[in-house]
Amino acid sequence: MLDIQQLRKELPQVVEGLKRRGYALDEATFCALEAKRKSLQVKTEELQATRNAASRQIGILKSKGLDTVPAMAEVAGIGDALKANETALGALQDQLNGFLRQIPNIPRADVPAGKSADDNVEVRRWGKARTFDFAPKDHTDIGEALKGIDFETASKLSGSRFSVLRGQVARLHRAIAQFMLDTHTAQHGYTEVYVPYMVGSESADGVSSLAKFKDDLFKIEGRDLYLIPTAEYPVTNFVRDTIVDAKELPLKFACHSPCFRSEAGSYGKDIRGMIRQHQFDKVELVQIVTPEKSADAHEELTAHAEAILQKLELPYRTMLLCTGDMGFSSAKTYDLEVWLPAQNAYREISSCSNFEAFQARRMMARFKNAAGKTELLHTINGSGLAVGRTMVAILENFQNADGSVTIPSALRCYMAGAAKIDLAA
Repeated sequence: MLDIQQLRKELPQVVEGLKRRGYALDEATFCALEAKRKSLQVKTEELQATRNAASRQIGILKSKGLDTVPAMAEVAGIGDALKANETALGALQDQLNGFLRQIPNIPRADVPAGKSADDNVEVRRWGKARTFDFAPKDHTDIGEALKGIDFETASKLSGSRFSVLRGQVARLHRAIAQFMLDTHTAQHGYTEVYVPYMVGSESADGVSSLAKFKDDLFKIEGRDLYLIPTAEYPVTNFVRDTIVDAKELPLKFACHSPCFRSEAGSYGKDIRGMIRQHQFDKVELVQIVTPEKSADAHEELTAHAEAILQKLELPYRTMLLCTGDMGFSSAKTYDLEVWLPAQNAYREISSCSNFEAFQARRMMARFKNAAGKTELLHTINGSGLAVGRTMVAILENFQNADGSVTIPSALRCYMAGAAKIDLAA
């Protein structure tokens, strides 16, 4: 959520900043709400001053033994008017808060302007796409031939956009998640956490706008609970309504969890295979830091996600998202895109974002600085990585002409030393 003081003092700059990402701030509504708030606030303060003066007058009358009944009746009337005014002011503050919570974050100055993914900027590229001496298959054909990916059974169980994994492919999926957690905790300094797979509306609205994006979530019928679309939702909320001891910062968490997404706006997209599913696994990285550390922490977290791809020998590129392709809460985002031979294209496998104080303000997540003043924290998160898409990339990049798949060396210790997944496995 944006700082309301920023809107009050720098409205033209805020309008321009939001315009860069294609968002037109409703200035008229904001100004109307603000004018009404100021009027109610002034009236409230006037009534408070009048009541205080009348109360002092009652004290004077009592000290002189004079009749206080008329004055007390006046104070009572003022009290009723004050209570009504305070109620109206509270309701207006709620309305203003609701308005603010639907405004996206302002992009950082170094985010390139643009309208869509076509305007994203490639920052770097790692690895070389493999040259095949046979026609490479996609992960769906590879997985089905290995009897390791079963979409038919999944469809019978749950409908479209689900998968069942079996045998060595299921073990590979588990190995990838274990490898990611071990790397991030032992080498990158993250604390592993395990979290609920459901969160309440307050937690959901703390990281993004529930009002805007609730159709993307699966809601538990009759309960104030939503299945998490990413572990960012519960993990970032660890610091909601909290003043963190500065000595504990930075906080760095790694969490493996399933993720559940309705894919409400993706009808007809990526129907085949495991690229876009209602349920998938991910290892999420979250850093919670002081404001002056957030830019460096964002670069660090992105490098940690990239390290997984490098260790798995998967070619990828790092893209800086333009203003028109960023998420609602983000001030700056890098997407990591892994090479998929069957598609002859790079596809997103991680999104690493710096939200600055945007989420912290929604959650009231704070710390005390060296001067003892309370400040908002900054939050950063990213996939380190999406487990299913990593498996897809391994199946496609490490496939062999005979239908087998070579297991990346970094994962073999998690696969009982096996070097391949064979058709006979």
